[in-house]
Amino acid sequence: MDLLDQVSLLAPLDRPVLIVGERGTGKELIAARLHYLSKRWENTYIKLNCAALPETLLESELFGFEQGAFTGATRRRQGRFELADGGSLFLDEIASMSHAAQEKLLRVIEYGQFERIGGAETLNVDVRIMAAANVDLPAMADQGEFRADLLDRLAFDVLTVPPLRARKEDIMELAFHFGRGISQELGWRRFPGFTRQVQEVLIDYPWPGNVRELKNAVERAVCKNAKKNATVRELVLDPFENPWRPGAAAGTEKDKTGAEPPPAKPRENTLPSARQPLNLKETLAGVERALLKEALAANRYHQKETARHLSLSYDQLRHAMKKHGLL
Repeated sequence: MDLLDQVSLLAPLDRPVLIVGERGTGKELIAARLHYLSKRWENTYIKLNCAALPETLLESELFGFEQGAFTGATRRRQGRFELADGGSLFLDEIASMSHAAQEKLLRVIEYGQFERIGGAETLNVDVRIMAAANVDLPAMADQGEFRADLLDRLAFDVLTVPPLRARKEDIMELAFHFGRGISQELGWRRFPGFTRQVQEVLIDYPWPGNVRELKNAVERAVCKNAKKNATVRELVLDPFENPWRPGAAAGTEKDKTGAEPPPAKPRENTLPSARQPLNLKETLAGVERALLKEALAANRYHQKETARHLSLSYDQLRHAMKKHGLL
């Protein structure tokens, strides 16, 4: 079943939902869609990144605290559960939550009840919980790093958001969406679009940072576009790429004494010695994969340019990339 179809089916249900996927895949957008397609859409939607707070503050943010509960607690404060009463609460990076907080969260899911820190009054809330993680929660539960009973309660259903490299059909639609957004922010009347070469780069690049990285790359390209009415012709995939980047090679720059630096050493042979027993087939496959990755990076993941760089046809390059799991 399509992911958005799953979201549409789950949205009307007052059940917890677990959203999993790599960083930057858009898990927060899925949670928002669940809320705004539900009957709670007119009520409060609260978000909290569990990894953004130290353990000592996370519980007070979730459950609130009473005046005098700890040093600095000069007045009562409501937590996120109280603020989200009648609505939805999205807990991002839930795997970072302490076991003590997990135990309290389990009680809220089961009974809709909790106490503020330093308080004795039991509060009742009606909150739909959506949680997200970018790690293997079942494996963490098996290792005792995450409560298995909490995982059972959260996983009424699990929505797995595929990485952007697995849904190439979405790349250009998202790229134009981000392009139009930043153009409007810049005060342009319209977004002029991308050249065909830039579109090929956008589609071919594996986007390890997923949607978040795509958004940054598109907005950066539009902002740096020399003419606001001309199509975007350049795309900087790595904003850190610079010969003067700390730790980068110094090129031919003279040192403080005015002398030229010594010439760069030739690249060492990294192949294992054939004097020792080895698996020739596996070794050659490893070398081929390493060369492919290096060539792709050198050509900014533009597959046609990489094929020319390696004196291969486009189809031969694609076959080699599939063979080594680079597609």
